[in-house]
Amino acid sequence: MLTQFVYLQLLDVLTTVAFLLNGVAESNPIVRWAMTAAPNPLTGLVLVKVAAIVLGVYCAVSARQNLLRKVNIFFAGLVAYNLVALILASAPVS
Repeated sequence: MLTQFVYLQLLDVLTTVAFLLNGVAESNPIVRWAMTAAPNPLTGLVLVKVAAIVLGVYCAVSARQNLLRKVNIFFAGLVAYNLVALILASAPVS
């Protein structure tokens, strides 16, 4: 479960960077703040993901597998949303 969580965090970073490079704004206010408060946006994004992974490890070691499973479902949906946003942002305007 934890491996899936870390993998989804990595996919979220990659898709977030991809859609930011294509002009899609970050919609999460916490991540958006971290990206503006850090020396550069990527550092802010990575710091948020490190904090998320720390929380994921806490869930794994404290036997909160059900919570981790639900969070994995949420992040799978989030990565799918990021991919849709990226596709829509790169589609030619007619």
